[in-house]
Amino acid sequence: MDILEYRHTPFSTRLTDNIEIIKKIYNDSADIRSRSFPLAGNTDAFLLFIDGMINEQLLDLHVLAPLLQARADPDKIDFSYISSIVAASQLVIAASFDELLRSISNGSVALLVDGLPFGITVSLPGWQQRSIEEPAAESIIRGPREGFTETLSVNTSMLRRKIKDPALKLSSFQVGRYTKTEIMLAHIDGIANHDLVEEVTSRIGKIDIDGVLESGYIEGLIEDNPYSPFPQIQITERPDVVSAALLEGKIAILLDGTPFCLIAPTTFFSMLQSPEDYYQRFMISSFIRWLRFLFLLISLLLPSLYVAVLTFHQEMVPTSLLLSIAKSREEIPFPALVEALLMEVSFEALREAGVRLPKQVGSAVSIVGALVIGQAATSAGLVSSPMVMVVAITGIASFLLPQYSAGIAIRVLRFPIMFLSGMFGLLGLMLGLLTIIVHLCSLRSLGVPYLQPLAPMKWSEMLDTFIRGPIWGMRKRPSLTGRKNTIRQAPFNRPEQGEEGAPS
Repeated sequence: MDILEYRHTPFSTRLTDNIEIIKKIYNDSADIRSRSFPLAGNTDAFLLFIDGMINEQLLDLHVLAPLLQARADPDKIDFSYISSIVAASQLVIAASFDELLRSISNGSVALLVDGLPFGITVSLPGWQQRSIEEPAAESIIRGPREGFTETLSVNTSMLRRKIKDPALKLSSFQVGRYTKTEIMLAHIDGIANHDLVEEVTSRIGKIDIDGVLESGYIEGLIEDNPYSPFPQIQITERPDVVSAALLEGKIAILLDGTPFCLIAPTTFFSMLQSPEDYYQRFMISSFIRWLRFLFLLISLLLPSLYVAVLTFHQEMVPTSLLLSIAKSREEIPFPALVEALLMEVSFEALREAGVRLPKQVGSAVSIVGALVIGQAATSAGLVSSPMVMVVAITGIASFLLPQYSAGIAIRVLRFPIMFLSGMFGLLGLMLGLLTIIVHLCSLRSLGVPYLQPLAPMKWSEMLDTFIRGPIWGMRKRPSLTGRKNTIRQAPFNRPEQGEEGAPS
């Protein structure tokens, strides 16, 4: 009989038989701790836990000491009696070995008593965990400074602190044959569409995999189009971003062991929005959004435009500028396409090196490396000065995208458009851009159009797309998940002044 078969073996009323099965399951496991002791004088009992997963001080004080001091008739020892003497809030009956082992792996102590055909688990988690810190990848000037951690219970409590209404529902799942990763599906009852909740629940329930170590596993298994470079599920470490998404009728997926939460459905325009947009004045936020859209186009098209114009459309460049560029390219042995590819690949390599290296040297390597390589390549006659400027501006533009996953998609698509521009000029550039637009129009995020509210056009929701309207002007929720409970605020929230300048 293998371990999987032992898991489904029912408990015996004989403690020795149960201990024998436990020893076979945890054979060759050096971190398993156990203790046999008499309960109520003459009844055998057995404690089992994993070293480092529980708080041993609480175990000794509130579980083991009361059990050793207990005095009772052996015929009256049952779950009610044990729960009355053990000073712990969570005591659960485990009807099978599978339930018992699952609880032990989650930081519980297993208690087996001779004569009882079940196990009892006492929750005493005590493993080391990271403290709450500001997310490094989503830093902002104004707003909350807290981010999710790798502990699921901490993350759900942070959501509860933001949304205190009991309408916030958290559904629990376990995914992974061996990892038994706990997943929480969060939504607000009365706002989120019921069909959407069922769809996400169904997709997660169909997952059959040996292990889930990060939210990227779930993202890749439930998204609509896995072959698209664009992310169809938003990723964040910020509780305020998740809370705002839940209030719009979206669904959040939190996993134990990772600080990254999944938000679905999402749109292309959500990827270009920062949480700080809603904490600053709306005119400033709107201006910054326009900057993001502008630099998105620059990041995607500027190298391709430069290659296309220099290769096929020199007449579009002013004469003085064209002469200056031609002079700088006199000794360059490569065509503009090869020159652009050489610099872009070098810049992307430096960026990745800066991310992977330790923080103390990462930023220095990326900045100094870019300066040294750019200057050396120009001096050696491998690339021209205008090309170095184009690549530098493109790199800076790509840093303005708040979502890292969306930024990677733009960086990847820059290369095929560059090839098309080098072969067909502006015609190739437009062909590549139209292909991307058509692909975006065909994408769905849990059935929601990826370019909504632009395609399909919904004028009522444009107030929070290209611009960030005033808070008092955004009365309705986005219709991402249906028309249920669309009104988010009263119609008279707009601030007004009286005749003397004081609020009326």
